[in-house]
Amino acid sequence: MHREINHWYSPNLSKEMPIVMYGHYGFSLLLLPTAAADFLEYERFLMIQSLQPHIDAGKVKVFSVNSINSESWLNNGMYPPHKAIRHNQFNEYIFQEVVPFIKSKTSDDTPIIVSGASLGALHSANLYFKRPDLLDGVIAMSGVYDLTTYTRGYWDDQVYFNSPIHYMPNLNDDYYLPRLQHARHIHILSGSGSYEAPHAAHNLSGILHSKGIPHELDIWGTDMTHDWPTWRDMLPYYVGSRF
Repeated sequence: MHREINHWYSPNLSKEMPIVMYGHYGFSLLLLPTAAADFLEYERFLMIQSLQPHIDAGKVKVFSVNSINSESWLNNGMYPPHKAIRHNQFNEYIFQEVVPFIKSKTSDDTPIIVSGASLGALHSANLYFKRPDLLDGVIAMSGVYDLTTYTRGYWDDQVYFNSPIHYMPNLNDDYYLPRLQHARHIHILSGSGSYEAPHAAHNLSGILHSKGIPHELDIWGTDMTHDWPTWRDMLPYYVGSRF
């Protein structure tokens, strides 16, 4: 399996940011880490190994980036408005830097599906709902889509605009909403086992349904806990069966 690491100094984040790429061909799958992890998390926890048959077959080309959650919502010593600023800088890093990089390694018409587990699921859904003109879909696993889960009681406009459970009910934009209403790949997944929150997936699904946004809600069984074995089953299954 081809593996390549690139990095550059991000003008949005004012720091060096690495990205790892696996494979040669196929649609682009952009992975966002869980919690405060790094760009090699999916490799360390054997997700890339689980995806390897699809990568080797040329079905998917995988990209994975660093998290900056420890510099935003997971940094308990940081002034809350600065957390929101940092979060928005990360969004722009993805939109302005990572998406063009992926296009440079694929083609302008190659779809980009963003995916993540746990906090990475919230970020993945948020990024896609914000820019369905840049991204082509989302596979969100075991997420809670209410950002206030992580803000320790802090609330402002930027929390609202990065919390899908809050802003999606009010989305009526003539540019973005029609794109979401023609989506082909919105997959909201959850287990029902320990530390999972299937109600969060149901809540997001209800909002999407109310807006006429097609999506797939898939709640797995009580044997599926909030952990890597669940996600190593979910993501390869969806890559193999939905694309």
